[in-house]
Amino acid sequence: MKYLVIGDIHGCYDELMELIEISGISADDHIIALGDIVDRGPDSPKVVEFFRTASNASAILGNHERKHIRSHKGITSPATSQYLARLQFVDNQYIEAIKYFETLPLYIDLPEATLIHGALEPGVELSMQDVKVITGNIGGEKYLNKKYSKPWYELYDGEKPVIAGHINYNGNDTPMIYKDRIFFIDTSCCQGYSLTGIILPDFRICSVKSSKCYCTDSMPEV
Repeated sequence: MKYLVIGDIHGCYDELMELIEISGISADDHIIALGDIVDRGPDSPKVVEFFRTASNASAILGNHERKHIRSHKGITSPATSQYLARLQFVDNQYIEAIKYFETLPLYIDLPEATLIHGALEPGVELSMQDVKVITGNIGGEKYLNKKYSKPWYELYDGEKPVIAGHINYNGNDTPMIYKDRIFFIDTSCCQGYSLTGIILPDFRICSVKSSKCYCTDSMPEV
């Protein structure tokens, strides 16, 4: 079996379908999104429905899904991107989306690589990672910056490579690969760059160009 691991989709359904098509994977292979499948882009409901219903697709929890869960429960106020995405859902679609988000794991540990959305705290077991760190919450980022003098990926000493999304470290269409061990594959599709995936077990990178910049809020949220 092959795995197509995809960076932050952010509601870019057409680009998602194009990436799956050009990847060459079959119905017997599996598609995994690294979180942040919603917000900013034009069609969050279609992206959610795909991952919620496709038998060969999975997703992990990103900070944007976590924001939707928390704002829906009244724990926090929705940011602009959550509010605008919420308007795309009709009838009970949003309730079903929230239920789906609540089932998403914080990580997926494959034989070839560990898949996360945000970051890992060095020296902490995968199962013990703080939810704010692993999902890329801004509080988790502040915690890592305060505790460690180097970025987490420079301190990572795990046995497996890590594939993550959340931040476009290169600020362009290309993923950042650190020492062939950490693969950051968020390439800002919703901002007009590309949607990027990695095909395992070969670690082959594939990408499609975004149709346009879809962002509707001027201030980036992480």
